[in-house]
Amino acid sequence: MKRYLRVMEVSHYINRELGWLEFNHRVLEEAKDASNPLLERLKFFCIVSNNLDEFFEVRVAGLKQQIESDVVERGADGRTATETFQAVTRRARRMIDEQYLVWREEILPQLDEAGIMLHKCESLSERQLKRADQYYDEEVHPVLTPLSFDPSHPFPLLLNKSLNIIVEVEIDLKGRKEKRLAVVQVPSNLPRLVPFKATKTHRDFLFLGEIIYRHLERLFPGNRIVGHWMFRVTRNSELYLDEESISDMLKAMEEELDNRRKGDAVRLEVTKGCPPQIRNQLLKELQLTQDDLYIIDGPLNPIQLMQVYEGDHSPELRDKAFIAPTAYPFLQGKLLFETIREKDVMLHHPYESFNSVVNFIEQAASDPKVLAIKQTMYRAGSDQRIFKALMNAVRNDKQVTVVLELKARFDEDNNIKAARRLEKAGVHVLYGLAGYKIHCKMCMVVRKDEDGIRRYVHLATGNYNPSTAKLYTDIGLLSARPELGRDVGDVFNLLTGVCQFQGTEKLLVAPFNLHEGMMSKIRRETENAKNGLPARIVAKMNALVDCDIISALYEASRAGVQIDLIIRGICCLRPGLKGVSKNIRVISILDRFLEHSRIFYFENGCRPEVYVGSADWMPRNFFKRIETVFPVEDGNLRDRLINEVLELSLEDNVKARSMRSDGSYVRALPEKKSKLIRSQASFMGLSQRSNRDRFSKRSKQRGRYAAMTVKKKP
Repeated sequence: MKRYLRVMEVSHYINRELGWLEFNHRVLEEAKDASNPLLERLKFFCIVSNNLDEFFEVRVAGLKQQIESDVVERGADGRTATETFQAVTRRARRMIDEQYLVWREEILPQLDEAGIMLHKCESLSERQLKRADQYYDEEVHPVLTPLSFDPSHPFPLLLNKSLNIIVEVEIDLKGRKEKRLAVVQVPSNLPRLVPFKATKTHRDFLFLGEIIYRHLERLFPGNRIVGHWMFRVTRNSELYLDEESISDMLKAMEEELDNRRKGDAVRLEVTKGCPPQIRNQLLKELQLTQDDLYIIDGPLNPIQLMQVYEGDHSPELRDKAFIAPTAYPFLQGKLLFETIREKDVMLHHPYESFNSVVNFIEQAASDPKVLAIKQTMYRAGSDQRIFKALMNAVRNDKQVTVVLELKARFDEDNNIKAARRLEKAGVHVLYGLAGYKIHCKMCMVVRKDEDGIRRYVHLATGNYNPSTAKLYTDIGLLSARPELGRDVGDVFNLLTGVCQFQGTEKLLVAPFNLHEGMMSKIRRETENAKNGLPARIVAKMNALVDCDIISALYEASRAGVQIDLIIRGICCLRPGLKGVSKNIRVISILDRFLEHSRIFYFENGCRPEVYVGSADWMPRNFFKRIETVFPVEDGNLRDRLINEVLELSLEDNVKARSMRSDGSYVRALPEKKSKLIRSQASFMGLSQRSNRDRFSKRSKQRGRYAAMTVKKKP
């Protein structure tokens, strides 16, 4: 496995953590965007907080561990861990202040105007208060346990991201008044927002914390409540497994998941108004410093506000409903396997229904000609159709193998439960290679056709999760090409057997040849530009972090290669630097659906190549995961990716942001009198026509490979 050790100016590289925070700020911009429907703005507001939770649980926790270690070194951007932590803290505070400002001044007042009321007890009528009191008596009080802490009572172990109330109580000790502190944990198994009333025009909620506040004296009888404040602790949630020494991976994961909830504290959030002495006491007990303290002027744990978003109500406050149609090739009345055997089929989710993938597995499970099914699984999700199909295949005497990744971050529990169910049904469940996450998206069906054994494969950029397939943009390919089938079969043998990587004919596979493959293609474009040949790179992905790739892109830019990068999240490359990246443009699209597909276009001297796959350009994807990237060689499908998916993304002037060389982003405002193009809306519109009709029309309008001649915008 070859690594390229390139020297790059630290000023040419953006810090990864700060790059991630800039991405989350773009999510916040969607919450601030008044053109978005109100409940969609609320959704983005919640996503910002959920993203920050994960950022502190993993990335900030990692920084703190680096600071505490004996090793002091600078990252690619020249910062030490301490300097990065300080910069991250400053940026996060500004973002959180901005987030809660839009909550107080825009979202909350507009929810009130729309008839969605989030009450406090003082705003309720006597009748409503009686109902709240009844709810407390029946549902809340029985599960509350006040926990005092003093020299004889240790500070309680508070679980990760649990919501708590710190209460200051004045007690009478034989005529002497003394103040004590106690913690009341808000029950996590009760709704944070208690539904109070629902009519055609109004939906009323009462914060659970408000109900508990009202009855605190019942938890501390005979004492006076001096004050009460909400707080929340975020803990290190990284998993630590020595995979080489584990005999039972499933059991070890279950044990480690329990430890995650009790990891070292990394952040303390308290509501505004909590006195300094109380905050300091909490910091002391949690072994944190002022740098780890965040004072929140609004609801803690806003992700719970998604309860307002959920449900069948207020369509006027949401994006217009969209139901993905079935892809055109599967509407011809032919058997699914016959259709795939005739030609490759590409699926663009969520604009084309993921049911085609589910049907592929379900039909394979019941088809008497199918001999075996092999599949990878990264995020299991809650939709059971694929699992039921795989278990049904076992009952139909087919050999079924699932390579399931237990370490898919924050989905570990779902994946463990899925593994248990599959194993119980007789599916061969394996957990891949020690030291590597199985992130590739592959399914292979071995079928005995009339002319012999044939492999049918599904390769994709997204997970086998029907629920997220409605929310994430992804590309999938169904094919019966023998060379793809052989490669996929070899990768499965690598994952399930005891063998060495022997190379592949078509696939690029991490950690073996993907990094070298991408580097060589970038270098080829560089040489073509130097020799006066057409040279062009368009890459769409979630993140660009790898230093070698960034250095190679800088070299390509210097040579005259025009480069467009469509990167949703972290981008550590600086575009527009004179003499370095003048020919590189970076845009980020944030919209209704989460941009998740990875597509890589290389001009190759007028012989274009398009690759699609599961891997971003990050070190972890290149060297710490099993990833697959595959070529799209069917001419019509390749042209569709170029002239439709990439072109529309590059032309987006509504939801796209252009990256500046300092790492900040600005809206890609349309030029005067130019047409407004919102790529995701265009994809939804295109999906309503047949694949054949829409591609034919667009090809005539644009010309082949028109996307590759789009002029760079400032």
